[in-house]
Amino acid sequence: MCAKKKEHKHITYQGLLDGNKKFIKHALKSDPDYFKKLATQNPPVLWIGCADSRVPANQITNTAPGEIFVHRNIANMVIHTDMNMLSVLDYAVNVLHVRHVIVTGHYGCGGVLAAMSNKEFGLIDNWLRHIKDVYRVHAEELDKIKDEDERSNRLVELNVIENAYNLCKTSIVQNAWKNGQQLEVHGWVYSLSTGIITDMKVSTSNNDKLDDVFKFK
Repeated sequence: MCAKKKEHKHITYQGLLDGNKKFIKHALKSDPDYFKKLATQNPPVLWIGCADSRVPANQITNTAPGEIFVHRNIANMVIHTDMNMLSVLDYAVNVLHVRHVIVTGHYGCGGVLAAMSNKEFGLIDNWLRHIKDVYRVHAEELDKIKDEDERSNRLVELNVIENAYNLCKTSIVQNAWKNGQQLEVHGWVYSLSTGIITDMKVSTSNNDKLDDVFKFK
């Protein structure tokens, strides 16, 4: 017997516009000054997360609009040639003066699973290669994990750790530290099955843990 295909809620284009009207009505009912308060943003957090639709930053941290500045891409990557990510990081650190930058991955990440395979997917293969590099660096540990789900979960964790480290390598973050700006970098992993965020315990507020070759003097 074939498994029944999961049916998703049907969302129409007009339904999105109607939903906007309901959102405005609800927001103004709870706070008449809701939109006036959003006129100026002063978020203390920059979130670098996965583009996955199931990992909304505000919802899973129980925060309100205006409290988290968000950048998302496939598999929450911090790549030093990605001008989009660097522009967001620069604005967040040097204009918004965020206090925390958090790289947040999630178990069951499609990008990580794709990077673990030998399949060719097209243009995205160039992006996934960065995740494959994380696997290469940690291959000895990962290859010992026989269960594929457990191996992919560990790669998700290692990918977060490596990309948090990549953040610390940037001149943007290092200059903020050099100038005495209070800024912390963190790495989290979110579980889709439990809703729990796990802190990867890599939080840092200086470049002391960087290899010397990456440090700017």
